[in-house]
Amino acid sequence: MTTPRPHTRNAFRIAASIALASLAAPAVADPFPGADLAVAKQMHAAQCVECHAKRFGGEDGSEIYTRFDRRVTTPSGLAQQLTACTTMLNLDLFPEDEHHLAGYLNTHYYKFQ
Repeated sequence: MTTPRPHTRNAFRIAASIALASLAAPAVADPFPGADLAVAKQMHAAQCVECHAKRFGGEDGSEIYTRFDRRVTTPSGLAQQLTACTTMLNLDLFPEDEHHLAGYLNTHYYKFQ
């Protein structure tokens, strides 16, 4: 039996360390990449807060997002709910506006990854 050369063992150790490190720290993907949070904050204040505060109480209506029995439990569910609100309330929002709002809501309330 031949003994592996020292540089071969070191290369194996480095490769194994990199592989283990990648398992320990999985990549976190932003479910709403490119969302403009500043624009969304303004849209949220203008389009969402009044209705949510009336329906769920509070100053800013944020309880709709934080309540125990909230409907939205996934990033796709959040996107679908925003589309439903836009349609039901006849809001003047484009799909990219909904994307910005989803990013804003996710950053401030949902924390989906």
